[in-house]
Amino acid sequence: MSAFWDRKDELAKYEFMMGVERGRLAVSLDVLTDALAMVGQHGVYCVSNRNPGKPALDLQAVMQGINDAKKLVGSVMEELKRQKLAAEISSIPESV
Repeated sequence: MSAFWDRKDELAKYEFMMGVERGRLAVSLDVLTDALAMVGQHGVYCVSNRNPGKPALDLQAVMQGINDAKKLVGSVMEELKRQKLAAEISSIPESV
């Protein structure tokens, strides 16, 4: 099934609150956070042979990739917010 269908309720909620672009990015962050939590849980059982206090190296790489993706999505959300505020400020008429 499509991600749009599977998460239609979340998408509708966030798109209404934040607009289409930022709403979809917010849901994307939620999906990434859920994936990160699942990988973290898996990491409890698949520990590194070299360092038993850490997850296996492949899980560490996956977790790093998910964290990096979250940072990138968050930065896009912030940029969209900044652009929206700049557009709103520029549309305010100057007072006499």
